[in-house]
Amino acid sequence: MTSQLTSHRPDPYVSDGTSPPTDFKPGFIGLRCRACLEPAPTGPVFVCSRCLGPLEATYDLPGLAARIDRATIDARPPTFWRLAELLPIDAIPTRSLAVGFSPLLPAPLLAERIGLDRLWIKDDSRNPTLSFKDRVVAVAAARAVEFGFHTLACASTGNLSASVAAAAAALGLRAVVFVPADLEPAKVAQAQALGASIVRVDGPYDDVNRLCLELTDELDGWAVVNVNLRPYYAEGSKTLAFEIAQQLGWRTPDVVVAPLASGSLYTKLARGFEELAEVGLVERAPIRYLGGQAAGCAPIATAFADGADEWQPVYGPRTAVRSLAIGTPADGVFALRLARASGGAILGVEDEATINAIRLLAETEGILTETAGGVTLAALRRAISEGCVARDDEVALVITGNGLKTLDVINEGRALPEPIAPTFDAFEHWWGEQGEREAAA
Repeated sequence: MTSQLTSHRPDPYVSDGTSPPTDFKPGFIGLRCRACLEPAPTGPVFVCSRCLGPLEATYDLPGLAARIDRATIDARPPTFWRLAELLPIDAIPTRSLAVGFSPLLPAPLLAERIGLDRLWIKDDSRNPTLSFKDRVVAVAAARAVEFGFHTLACASTGNLSASVAAAAAALGLRAVVFVPADLEPAKVAQAQALGASIVRVDGPYDDVNRLCLELTDELDGWAVVNVNLRPYYAEGSKTLAFEIAQQLGWRTPDVVVAPLASGSLYTKLARGFEELAEVGLVERAPIRYLGGQAAGCAPIATAFADGADEWQPVYGPRTAVRSLAIGTPADGVFALRLARASGGAILGVEDEATINAIRLLAETEGILTETAGGVTLAALRRAISEGCVARDDEVALVITGNGLKTLDVINEGRALPEPIAPTFDAFEHWWGEQGEREAAA
């Protein structure tokens, strides 16, 4: 079956107000199988024709080591494409959404509360659609245009739907997003407001993903970013590592903490730091990778706790953390290997601990994160309590999304206060009662 919808593809990019590097020469040299290492042609493919393993991007790292250095990168405009040599593109888009270069913030008050001396927050909730997914979509969208697709699509647990919708709007493409029917209303509304066609699927994310796998083979001209463009899409997560290292003055932290759904972000952070060391931009140093999953859908965390080499599927996730509710994580085995090899951990946390962590982050550092960020901080708190992270470790905590997307979960059980009369006496009475409530708490 072919798509009955066609689309004129105009000049595809909306300017982000900056100029790309003029000295760029691609480092990307092609795709290869992550399992058997068989090369694959550059194109909209995602599985190895030989062994059906996942494909990944490869780079000329020795060549890059000879021609890029810190001074060169530092002199470039502060855009997402600043280290484009380590992204799977042949040319830098001249116009794009203003993705990336989110702040790396010191968090002294939070650090004191949880027992650390040095804690940094990489606040990626400040991207155009308020989540890190804008990074992966930026790379996938660039390739979608090069390959001549007219529709940008995805299977989404929430944040990706808005990222795809926004990128498609900026590129003049159609957006179609497939989401579980019980997805948070705010995330559905965001994608819809950005012009996407919403397909609500009666089932968990894994059912949505299977449908998209089938549709990818049936619809011509459709770029399903996390299916047929996955080898390019996944590489966008590395830019978080690039930015953290540069923002720390070209060095790496002792511990990196991130959430896990498919496991891709977690493993790509490690690959990003490793590639920086390979090309000589940072000195190689040990990094422990700590990850969190919601206990109600924690196939990777469960396998880690059990000492297993492979995860077991989770059917029917039971968690409010919908953005991480993937029961069959594509990169779960690689995440397990990374956690053990680095001396890190992947920990499951209960929803109550997640909500408490969201409130703690907001009350100490003024950052309102969505549920995935709460899982990340809750996993860090658990790791500290269990001795996996020491007080003198320098920790970088990755916050992947904004709390405005999950206010229904964050505020569950919290009623609004009753209104007062517009008089000083009414306020004074209310204020007194407020003090009593705080003292009781």
